[in-house]
Amino acid sequence: MEQVMVNFRMDAALKRDVEAICKEMGMSMTTAFTIFAKKLSRERKIPFEVSADVTREEALEAVASLRRAASKQPDMSLDEINAEIHEARRARKARA
Repeated sequence: MEQVMVNFRMDAALKRDVEAICKEMGMSMTTAFTIFAKKLSRERKIPFEVSADVTREEALEAVASLRRAASKQPDMSLDEINAEIHEARRARKARA
């Protein structure tokens, strides 16, 4: 199997920390990232949970805030929506 070089940037402190952890586990960062890539390829998903640092309460408040903002928007008829789309397309063509 042909080998290729993969380069990416990360914070220097994070790299040192990951290198130390990998060394404790008896592997290089290359081996660790290859394990990650093989698992990603095999399972077709990130092999761990990815989440934002947001509490449930903060997420619920954000959704509620969006709902409040949306409820303040005036209802538009289909004709008004189509007219707005038509105007946006006309303006885009004029810029091109």
